[in-house]
Parts: sequence; C-alpha cells; structure tokens
Amino acid sequence: MTDFNFTLSDRIQKIQQINDKYNLLDNAYLSFSGGRDSTVLHYLLDIALPGNKIPRVFINTGIEYKKIVEFVKGMAKTDDRFVIVAPSRNIKETLEEFGYPFKSKEHSQRLKEWQNGCRGDYLKRYINGEKFISCPKKLKYQFEPDFNMKISDLCCNKMKKDPASKWSKENKRSVCITGMRAEEGGNRRTLNCIVTTKNDSLKKFHPLTVVNEEWMDEFIKANNVKLCDLYYEPFNFQRTGCVGCPFNKKLQESLDILKVLVPDEYKRANIIWKPVYDEYIRIGFRLKNIEKL
Repeated sequence: MTDFNFTLSDRIQKIQQINDKYNLLDNAYLSFSGGRDSTVLHYLLDIALPGNKIPRVFINTGIEYKKIVEFVKGMAKTDDRFVIVAPSRNIKETLEEFGYPFKSKEHSQRLKEWQNGCRGDYLKRYINGEKFISCPKKLKYQFEPDFNMKISDLCCNKMKKDPASKWSKENKRSVCITGMRAEEGGNRRTLNCIVTTKNDSLKKFHPLTVVNEEWMDEFIKANNVKLCDLYYEPFNFQRTGCVGCPFNKKLQESLDILKVLVPDEYKRANIIWKPVYDEYIRIGFRLKNIEKL
C-alpha cells in the first residue's frame, strides 16, 4: 500500500469513526470556503460517507474573490447541500470597530491584547523573542505607545465565524467540519483533529489535520477534483482567502497578479486594506509599492 493510500484509508476510517460516535450526518456542517482544502474535504466526505446530506456552508463576506463566489454558486446549481450565507455587517465597519489584521492571526491577537492593556508574561516573551513564534524585530515598534493603528485578529471571526455560528444554531447543526491542516503553520501548527466540550460533545472536526501538500495534490489528481479557476493558469494561486488579505505571506505577488488580470479586485483590495498596505510599504514589510489604477 502506498503512503497516499494508507493516509486515505486512515482519513476515511477517522471520518467514519467520528460519524459513528457523534452522528455527523445529522449534527454537522462543512465550513466551505471554496478554496482547495475545503473542496478536497467535500469530496473526501462523500467517499467516506456515501449519500450524506451534510450541508456545505459558504459565507459570502463580500470580500471573497469573484472567482470563488462563481465557483461555489456553480457547485450549488447541481448540489443542494450548498448553502450560501451573508454576514450581517460589512468589512468597513468591522475593521473600524475591531481593528485591522496585520502580519498573522497570532501577531494580531497579541497586539490587540497589548493595545487593550494586557501586560502578561506570555506577551513579553512574544515581544522579546522568547517563544517558538515571536515578534519580528521589524514589528516590535508596534508595542510602543506611539503606535496608534487599531489591530486585531477578529476580522475572520466577525465576517465568517459569527455568521456560520448563527446559521448552525438556527439549523441545529452544532458540529463544524473544516479543511484546516496543521502543515499550514501559525496558530494551526498545534491543531487537533477533534475539539470537544467538557461533556465530550463534539464541537469541531478537522479531518485533514495530518495531511501534507503532496497528499492533497495526489488526491486531487486521483479523484479528478475541479478547483476554483484561481488555482490554475494564469492565476496559479496557492492560497485564496479574502481579496488582498494582509495575512497573505505572498501579498505582493498576489496583488501583482490581480493588477494585471482583475484590476477591479486590485482596486477593491487597495481600498479595503489601505491603512495596512500603507504601513507595510512604509516599513518595507511584504509590500514594496502599490501602483494606483
């Protein structure tokens, strides 16, 4: 048995075991982003649980790539398990109220706590480089009193997780299945396959936690999985997410592609994330320059 088939068998067995214990068929929904990982998981669930009616819930935040929205709507035309939900707030008011994302979720979370007055030892260790993941020297100035840009990691929560949580309560689907993988790094590096409550109720299930990039590529090829157009020529994106998200490590490259291929989305990204982009350029972090169209 090849490594690919061994892992595939293991993941199928894991999904079936979790279903037997927690009844995913009646209690779960797949958090579907339209990206590669959630698309793979959509097909993997059907292999593990043939004929399942688990809803695929897509949150159309208004800052998704148009190609992603088109992809999800296309799948929804032939599969009634797809549900498209809109958030109750827009991105502008969310960023103004809660703060902008900067560098990564972990950095933004730490900076938000600092700006809210927290001075715990774990924060000092992050700032002083005493943790496995620590603050880059280039960004330590943000923990000084004269840095006044409001930063937080709450953008995704408010625009995606909150609407999904509301939908799950209204539809009595308490278990969230995601395509998150530990290999992606950041806060996900310590990701557990299952997350339960104190009374052993299943809260979240991440079936792809242990799989790597090579396995994902082989699954896509073996099962003839069609991804969103953003993953193919001429875009060749490795990750999608929200348009122009400042968390994107290859932000300059992504914006350069958008500028040429979809200039309207390039303009939209520059409007939404302008304060962060301006700061990135000022300190020479992730962006060299932004050409206005």
